[in-house]
Amino acid sequence: MRLTIDEFRHWQHRCVTLLGMSGVGKTYLSGLLRRNDWFHYSGDYRIGTRYLDEPILDLIKLQAMQVPFLRDLLRRDWVAFQNKIQVDDLGPVLSFVGQLGDPDKGGLSLPEFNRRQALYRDAEIRAMQDVPEFIRKAREIYGYSHFVNDVGGSLCELEEPSVIDLLAQHSLILYIRVPQADEIKLIRRAQADPKPLYFRPAFIKAAVKDYLVEQGLEYVADIDPNDFTRWVFPRLFHSRVPRYEAIARPFGYTVESTEVAAVRDEQDFLTLIETAITRTPSLAPDEEAKALTGLNEV
Repeated sequence: MRLTIDEFRHWQHRCVTLLGMSGVGKTYLSGLLRRNDWFHYSGDYRIGTRYLDEPILDLIKLQAMQVPFLRDLLRRDWVAFQNKIQVDDLGPVLSFVGQLGDPDKGGLSLPEFNRRQALYRDAEIRAMQDVPEFIRKAREIYGYSHFVNDVGGSLCELEEPSVIDLLAQHSLILYIRVPQADEIKLIRRAQADPKPLYFRPAFIKAAVKDYLVEQGLEYVADIDPNDFTRWVFPRLFHSRVPRYEAIARPFGYTVESTEVAAVRDEQDFLTLIETAITRTPSLAPDEEAKALTGLNEV
């Protein structure tokens, strides 16, 4: 959604999608806005509580069935498990996605890893397709004036242009870019605490092949999960940047993560968007029409 400054200022029910890598400030902004009549829609929370809830519980039950005491309780239906996912703590989702590598170090085989990756991709697509309905619910049921869509960093990896088109129709997309001078800080922060990630199939296939060669390993089962995640993150980060830009250029606006860090209240946020609108050149209609087709070519 592209707006003029005047249109944005008079937008009665604002809807903003925050786009960017994990750690750039999306959830920080969402939490700030949540205190100011904005409905916070967390894509990962929706994924975990709606679309991956059963697979996550199935995984827990599979582990529990290996314990004789719990196995007996489960078979008799005397015990039940519940997902306790929170907007600020998505641990069950991350645990489900998992990491590739040595099973003795908590890693997953390549077939199982790919299966979970596919489930996560499908769940993220469906969670984003729910956005228009939640915009309606936020206003009509919960009484919020505005809506902020806090998407996962993997949105640009889905290779599903219809999702971007949908979000662009219903929200203003704000891409939070990491300045080149700060890239190494974000990468090091991610490497210090490696977490499960979603990868495009073609990307992970090439990355695993290169890692095995570089490390002199023969099998995926020989991979140290945390070491691989640390190794692959810089490659993933740099592969995502042009994909984010391919979304933001025709459909949204771009701000720097350093600008986001300076936001202290709702008015700062609105001013930041106005600044982004002011410095964004207009796009010719034919360029915008071609943009969706080009997303898959990045």
